[in-house]
Amino acid sequence: METEVTPGPKSNGVTNGGARIVLDDDDEVLSPTDLSEMLAEGTKESHDRAENCQFVKDFLRGRIKRELFKRGTMALYYVYSAMEEEIEKNKDHPQFAPIYFPTELHRREALARDLEYFYGDDWQEQISLSPGTKPYVDRIHEVGEKDPVLLVAHSYTRYMGDLSGGQILKKVAQRALKLPATGEGLNFYQFEGIHSHKGFKQLYRSRMNELELDAETKEKLVAESNLAFGFNMMVFTELEEIGKTIKEEVQDAGLGHSHAEIMQGGDINKCPYYAAKMAAGGNPTYACQLAMMLLKHPTCQVVLATWVAVLAGFAAWYLM
Repeated sequence: METEVTPGPKSNGVTNGGARIVLDDDDEVLSPTDLSEMLAEGTKESHDRAENCQFVKDFLRGRIKRELFKRGTMALYYVYSAMEEEIEKNKDHPQFAPIYFPTELHRREALARDLEYFYGDDWQEQISLSPGTKPYVDRIHEVGEKDPVLLVAHSYTRYMGDLSGGQILKKVAQRALKLPATGEGLNFYQFEGIHSHKGFKQLYRSRMNELELDAETKEKLVAESNLAFGFNMMVFTELEEIGKTIKEEVQDAGLGHSHAEIMQGGDINKCPYYAAKMAAGGNPTYACQLAMMLLKHPTCQVVLATWVAVLAGFAAWYLM
């Protein structure tokens, strides 16, 4: 078992003598009826649709315009402001309290700092709730007022997604937009209260699975999570349409990242499938990248050495 200490008076971690106990993956035994499993399985299709939005695909490839990134940050600010406002109102609700982690998860203040970086001290006067984001915000407020247990679905969809891909997205944006290495403009992606993303996600899922919910409520949570994915896609679609009207040049169309990398936390430069796919599409950069990766592979090195020896033999024979 892995033990880590998490400071902060508001932490909702499982503690033992002041230390949080985080179970390794091998220690976790899940059932198909566990809420975390139902949510993961029940939102696969929505997840696939969301990741295939053009805005998301462009972002992952490092093709993100600064203005769109600013507007996306603005949209997130309104979404998290609504969600965290309703979470605070319902933090003692028995079907939400076990997953109340304000110190570790809340993003509103981090987003405010990012908006201040992009828009200046008067950022609050410059931003507004967009038509594509408003239905999402309205739904969160409706859920918080009428059926607070559904906040579990919105929290799961947003926070777990942020923890799964946040660090990769941060790197993509930092490189593509040439943002400071010190992190300005990217506070949203930095979870300072969490020392192990993997361990915390496991703790969060464990807490969700311990919620006293009947089968009908679990199905409602799956449906609400799919609805949350739909609202996110509305925001992406709006940003994509806005992007068509912006003439700003992409600042860096270099290597981005695939969804598989985000979920695995790997390095796209080490993924031969992705490089081969891009090379087949006629991208010379990825063709070179594929060749370099093949040359680094031991088997390919042996084959290459064999061919060099054969060619040398033919050359020697020809010149005799």
